[in-house]
Amino acid sequence: MNIRSLLELLHKEYTSPKTELDNWTTTPQFMASVILSAQATDKQVNKIAKSLFEKYSSVDDFANADINELEIIVSSINYYKTKAKRIIDANKFIKESFSGEIPKSIEELIKIPGIGRKSANVILQETMGISQGIVVDTHVTRVSNRLKLVENQTNAEKIEKELMTKIPKNEWRFFSRSIVLHGRYVCKAKKPNCSECVLNKICPSAFKI
Repeated sequence: MNIRSLLELLHKEYTSPKTELDNWTTTPQFMASVILSAQATDKQVNKIAKSLFEKYSSVDDFANADINELEIIVSSINYYKTKAKRIIDANKFIKESFSGEIPKSIEELIKIPGIGRKSANVILQETMGISQGIVVDTHVTRVSNRLKLVENQTNAEKIEKELMTKIPKNEWRFFSRSIVLHGRYVCKAKKPNCSECVLNKICPSAFKI
């Protein structure tokens, strides 16, 4: 795979890709959206985000939230009870361990309960413009394997390490954003739309699935 050609095609197709999580203005709000989005769609999270963020904005707001009130607001999201508790616990941990400031490194972010490496990467990239890694979700996993950027690999950390050796660091943020969108809308799991895919001339899996 010619990485330069891949990135050029992606840049033409996705001129300004960004997260589809909406209505947030602060990092704690975005972190709450990320926690809620696990095994849920961004659209589902966005539906309740406005009312959620009218009430909660800061680390203190979330850490001091009444669990019952928070559960009611997020009740349309699956596993809402667990997620509401995670949001509160994560912000309490930030108050206790990081003086109320969300840390700016993956190593420290993943110490927060409920925040894994993928979530840490997304939070850094979207709210702070910091790229310390590449986001690897189900979409990036699928597209990376189909493009043969990795070979039959499903372990997210191994995929990320391999991608980080191939994708230039200044492109990590763009690559993360564009591949997530590409996997979500074009290179779908069951029916990839190869005929309209901008990568179909360089993708070794094109028209074979």
